[in-house]
Amino acid sequence: MSAAVARTGGISLIVMAVAAALSYGYVQGNLVVDGDAAGTFANLQASPSLFRAGILGWVLIMACDVAAAWALYLVLKPVHPGLSLLGAWLRLAYTAVLGVAVSSLIVVSLLTGNREVALSGFTRGELQAEVMLNLHAFEAVWSAGLILFGGHLLIIGVLALWSENIPKPVSVLLLLAGFGYIVVHLCGTLVPGYGEFLQIIKWVFMLPMTAGELGLGIWLLFKVPAARVRAQAAS
Repeated sequence: MSAAVARTGGISLIVMAVAAALSYGYVQGNLVVDGDAAGTFANLQASPSLFRAGILGWVLIMACDVAAAWALYLVLKPVHPGLSLLGAWLRLAYTAVLGVAVSSLIVVSLLTGNREVALSGFTRGELQAEVMLNLHAFEAVWSAGLILFGGHLLIIGVLALWSENIPKPVSVLLLLAGFGYIVVHLCGTLVPGYGEFLQIIKWVFMLPMTAGELGLGIWLLFKVPAARVRAQAAS
């Protein structure tokens, strides 16, 4: 396994986690008010640059997804070439779905940050409704894509479990994370009315969904290159 490939995968996974925390956790978490179209619209109009920075964060996430898919395929190919390739394709398919979802955020940015659009015949109420519709479209499409992402993590978790090098706790976290993503977002897509039940499931799987890929990224970034250096020194 090339140390450069391992570092690329590790950096991509860690950067992706930070960018997601900023774009979704901070930007959308502070600007989007669930169930309040007027408040959300006012926040977005007051902070157009912050919202655009969040969109750029999503673009960075997609670029990191592509890099991570390539790196993980090469890292896990010796374990099982066919499964590692399937895992890479699932992640790329998820990235394509995420790209479709992010296009809804671009529409929101145009509706809230472009004065010409605001004065083009839409009433303020219509603009607010259109903005909320596109924000919900982003959530719905991204949620559907995360089912594919869960399948990717399940495959990565299985390959990590079969590997002699990857720590078993990381493998278990990846498997739990993959299962969690599939259950949470499949239920959210098929039975969206059970909000409290879905929230409980999210809390149950929060740790593995957060720590699974991050733990793999840290291991790829530090453990693999270090082991390679030690092996070279020993030889």
